[in-house]
Amino acid sequence: MHIPEWEWVLRLLVAGLLGAAIGAERKVHYKDAGLRTHFVVSIASALIMIVSKYGFFDLVNVHSMSIDPSRIAAQVVSGIGFLGAGLIIFRRNAITGLTTAAGIWATAGIGLAVGSGLYLISVAATAFVLIGLVALKKLEQRLVKQLDTITVTARQSEGVIARVRSVLVSAGVSIERVGVSVLEEHPNLMELEFSCRFRPDLDAGRVTDSLIQIEGVQAVDFASSRAAE
Repeated sequence: MHIPEWEWVLRLLVAGLLGAAIGAERKVHYKDAGLRTHFVVSIASALIMIVSKYGFFDLVNVHSMSIDPSRIAAQVVSGIGFLGAGLIIFRRNAITGLTTAAGIWATAGIGLAVGSGLYLISVAATAFVLIGLVALKKLEQRLVKQLDTITVTARQSEGVIARVRSVLVSAGVSIERVGVSVLEEHPNLMELEFSCRFRPDLDAGRVTDSLIQIEGVQAVDFASSRAAE
């Protein structure tokens, strides 16, 4: 079956546009892998699929030679995992980047589908991915109540965590979990991240003043999920 070269170029273009659509959504949320990354991944996947499927037509009639069109394309599925793994970050006792890594994986699949000439399913997959990234995020936020965060930077000293916790509990803060990490640029300082729930009438300014008065505390930052909504 003869495929005109302009059809291959069209497939690369469509793959790039679909990948860019997913990348644009990621960039809007300030993710490292944004529009350009998804654009390139989708085009590269489509290119590899085209090469895998059509690049060996001149060897079809060669005797004693077997050709498997899926072998090269199959490497994308495993190879894209290295790129996705680089997007997953473990920081402050939390894992981030999983959704973006999954988006890169899905974009590679969309590129492979476009490279095969499966336009309809490629567009449908892109639409479903965008629905998952946008609509389901809003649903998830409604189903799962977000925790507020208080980040305290303090010198490493005995009892400072207990004193900070005591002030927060006295102010009516319900602490769910505590993350502790040492600042690489200042090894003598540590960052305490309290995931908690605030009372509606909490006076953040007064709590901040009480925390700053604790010996060793350098800075206090409040991040309320209500403000983000």
